[in-house]
Amino acid sequence: MNTEKLSVNRVCIVFGVLLLLLSASMSLILYFLTENTLVLCFTLLYAAGVFGCMMLFLIIIRRKLTLFSDSLCRMLDDMMSSPQKAPQYTQGENLFYKIQHRISRLYEVLKEGQSSIAKEQEALQQLVSDISHQVKTPMANLKMIDATLLEQTMPPKKQREFLLAIKDQLDKLDFLMQSMLKTSRLETGVIALKMSEQPVYDTLAASLGGILLKAEKKNIEVSVDCPQAISAIHDRKWTEEALFNILDNAVKYTPKDGKIHVAVSALEMYVKIDISDTGIGIFEEQQGAIFKRFYRGETVHDIPGVGIGLYLARNIITRQSGFIKVASEVGVGSSFSVFLPRF
Repeated sequence: MNTEKLSVNRVCIVFGVLLLLLSASMSLILYFLTENTLVLCFTLLYAAGVFGCMMLFLIIIRRKLTLFSDSLCRMLDDMMSSPQKAPQYTQGENLFYKIQHRISRLYEVLKEGQSSIAKEQEALQQLVSDISHQVKTPMANLKMIDATLLEQTMPPKKQREFLLAIKDQLDKLDFLMQSMLKTSRLETGVIALKMSEQPVYDTLAASLGGILLKAEKKNIEVSVDCPQAISAIHDRKWTEEALFNILDNAVKYTPKDGKIHVAVSALEMYVKIDISDTGIGIFEEQQGAIFKRFYRGETVHDIPGVGIGLYLARNIITRQSGFIKVASEVGVGSSFSVFLPRF
């Protein structure tokens, strides 16, 4: 018999018939053994009582299953028709409640998954839009320069100027792609930060090495106060990248003959690295937005940059259980404070 095709009604009928036949058989056997009519009557009465109780039990079970299936269908219908509405179920301590509770939890998990996917899609769409916007300007400049070189005859000196302009645009695209690659590898967990206790002096020295030539060209005085004995828990390579981005911004937005001062101090739980400059400063209403990806203030559009250095710096420091604070005054300068855990 194929039990998979049997409905609840058919199961109840088959079970009732089998029980009835079994009762009749037992009654006949007892009658043939005792040949007593009274025993036969009591046996039939007992069998009828058992049969009635079993049928009542099956009816109650069938009713319970019917009510549960109806409730389950309503819950699923509500989940499909109103995805924002959590399914309702009757609380209790029974099997049906447990099943409904599991379905409700499954719904919440699926809803959280959908919400996470929606956020990731939105972030990806925003990222693609941001990259497209950043790439658009240098690509347009490259096309314009290329068209000019192809269509016009010009002396070698002028050609060199155009070629240098092409190099600047290519450098900008390369910097953008490299920065986006670093950010993407950090955010997706492709690169795991390897943190250990090591001197801040060596990390800071490597970061300063990348900006000293630029500072010298602008005659910017760079002073450093960093005791060699101070150590912090950090990944040297990536922390060097974060500090370089902050220092590079300090050089970029500090006018000629300005000053940059770096001071390192050990606090109770953190090592504090202050990077102060005498640059153009940041408006107070913009200080909360400068760490956003591709953000650039309205007053710095003429200065080369793509607005990803501070975003990457905060991402690196935050992933090491640290944080960055900024204080700035327009026309006076800015001070970025990087906090790295000591233990």
